[in-house]
Amino acid sequence: MVKRHDEQLNRIFGALSDPTRRAILERLAQGERCVGELVEPLSISGPAVSRHLRVLERAGLLERTKTGRMRVCKFQPQPLDNATAWIEKHRAFWDDKFDALTRYFEQTDEKKSKERMP
Repeated sequence: MVKRHDEQLNRIFGALSDPTRRAILERLAQGERCVGELVEPLSISGPAVSRHLRVLERAGLLERTKTGRMRVCKFQPQPLDNATAWIEKHRAFWDDKFDALTRYFEQTDEKKSKERMP
């Protein structure tokens, strides 16, 4: 189970690591789009966009359906919940560590100030 969860997170973060894929998701967050509409604003070829769509689909962030000759893409935000949970878990850990480090420096500064006083 842990391995499957890690693989899903890897696919999500891998998909989000590319600026083109993030741009595609931003457009899809505004509503469903056919593949042709996604190709228009990008300065890459249709086959390259299709490869990006496959990565997003494997990560679970995109659903493609075929209606007649048109392929329609829809954003699926649910997988981002897992990524958000992972980020929040690690953010809490590092916040605690940084808070402890801040306290240490404050105590060290106070100690040095007391030592300097005549």
